[in-house]
Amino acid sequence: MPVVVYLLAFYVYPLYRNVDLSLRNYTVRSFVQGDAPFTGFANYAKVFADATFGPALWHTVVFTVVSLAFQFTIGLALAVFFSRNFRLSATLRALFLVPWLLPLIVSSSTWSWMLNSESGVVNAALSWVGVGPVNWLTSPDWSLWSVTIANIWIGIPFNLVVLYSGLQAIPSHIHEAAALDGATGWQRFWRVTFPLLRPVSAITLLLGLVYTLKVFDIIWIMTKGGPSDASTTLATWSYRLGFGNLLPSFGPGAAVGNLLIVIALVFGLVYIRTQRRQGTA
Repeated sequence: MPVVVYLLAFYVYPLYRNVDLSLRNYTVRSFVQGDAPFTGFANYAKVFADATFGPALWHTVVFTVVSLAFQFTIGLALAVFFSRNFRLSATLRALFLVPWLLPLIVSSSTWSWMLNSESGVVNAALSWVGVGPVNWLTSPDWSLWSVTIANIWIGIPFNLVVLYSGLQAIPSHIHEAAALDGATGWQRFWRVTFPLLRPVSAITLLLGLVYTLKVFDIIWIMTKGGPSDASTTLATWSYRLGFGNLLPSFGPGAAVGNLLIVIALVFGLVYIRTQRRQGTA
């Protein structure tokens, strides 16, 4: 019963309210008084017809796919590296957790300082090798990549921890048998370790996908979705519609948020179906 009450209060009711917001024409007055007229899917049609929708969707795809690819690849490489027990292994693993443990506002502010066009350490380092300053946060060509790099750095520790745990769960005698059969290190990884790590990899990618789709703090603190919407994603656009204007558009903002929920739900259902197929195979 406590779990049911918790789910109803913190998941079901907020989701219901968000759906209700997206199906009505809410203003500030009607939001307080609760007399907003029902408009059906008009808010969704307005979102799809908005010129910001296409670029925001594309930025969300690029931001999510690139972040997941690098977070998983680097996290897996580090997990394999640390799976070999050596001196200071535990200490180094603990240090790699620092980006994950820091509050997002601290990490984002740090990256904003590092990528500052005039006083950032990144441009200072580039100047030492003869490269001119780059407008990381104020250039439409670089702002999306800047927030993506920051998000990759923040997400690597999560992938490292989960994948390292998965590697530890693989029995050592399997690798020993493969080595006795003459398999090289790469062959043992690709044909033995990676297939056995597939269930852990799937849930790691799914959780990373859900988290990355809703990333707001990093982008808003570093670029606020700019310049000229060059780093605007569906998450930041939803916030800007609902809270970033003097005359907020609660309905369209809720509609964009619901689109993110649907995208995450689709991938979650695909994961569940894939797991069921593997279980019955």
